[in-house]
Amino acid sequence: MELLWQRPRRKTLVDWPEDVDTRLDVLVRAAAAAGEQTSRSQVLAALVTAAEVRPALIAEFLHTYRQLPAGALDADNTRDDLPFVRSPGRTRAKS
Repeated sequence: MELLWQRPRRKTLVDWPEDVDTRLDVLVRAAAAAGEQTSRSQVLAALVTAAEVRPALIAEFLHTYRQLPAGALDADNTRDDLPFVRSPGRTRAKS
């Protein structure tokens, strides 16, 4: 049986605020805390496949995201209960 996560890959360029990028790293750490060995791309793919294709719901997510104040995601950045996860490959440059 062929599994979706093993299908041919496509690179996607994502341009988003640094706070959201840091949040993705926190989600990878949360997965590691649950015993999962994963990657940023797998976490993103899991979130995309879990989203229901309901226009009103997607619009609500967008509205909520667009109303978040700066610093809204900061609380989870320093969680000591989540393990440190080192990303394989090249380090992303911080601007």
